[in-house]
Amino acid sequence: MQVNRRSAITVTAMLVVAAAASTVAQASPATESGTAPSACRPANHTAKITDAPASAGHHHYRVTLTAPRGYDPCELAGSPTDVRFSDHGSQTPLTAGRYGDQHTVVTFGPGHPVHFDIQVPNDARQVSADEASFTLQAPDGQIPGTSFADGTLKVATGTLIGPLQQGA
Repeated sequence: MQVNRRSAITVTAMLVVAAAASTVAQASPATESGTAPSACRPANHTAKITDAPASAGHHHYRVTLTAPRGYDPCELAGSPTDVRFSDHGSQTPLTAGRYGDQHTVVTFGPGHPVHFDIQVPNDARQVSADEASFTLQAPDGQIPGTSFADGTLKVATGTLIGPLQQGA
């Protein structure tokens, strides 16, 4: 009877090792084959709001999107939509329009940051914000989900969002 128990233990141990090897293989990144998750998905990139040079009658902020290694590059186009601003978790009543070429396509991914402009009129009553939420656009439609950018800014009625551009 001891021989049967040893055989059973040996077979069980072999199955555990085989299952573990299979699990490790499935968890390996597939960036070489182009099947990694898209950098355009909101969970796969970060965004930061910083001051940008002012223009006549407007203050500007730059929103820079970056993606870490391990994600596939993707294409984006035009200005983000559904842009909303919040301050310490409370949403402001302001919405933003868009300006500029909405058809230019940019490549975004690891090592290829992109940015867009937030243009705020100087002469309007401004409201403080510390976060912007937005929906990215692909050449053929919206990217599902909402992206978020952190940084201090002031927004006002008449705020416009520029199209995505290459670079940080």
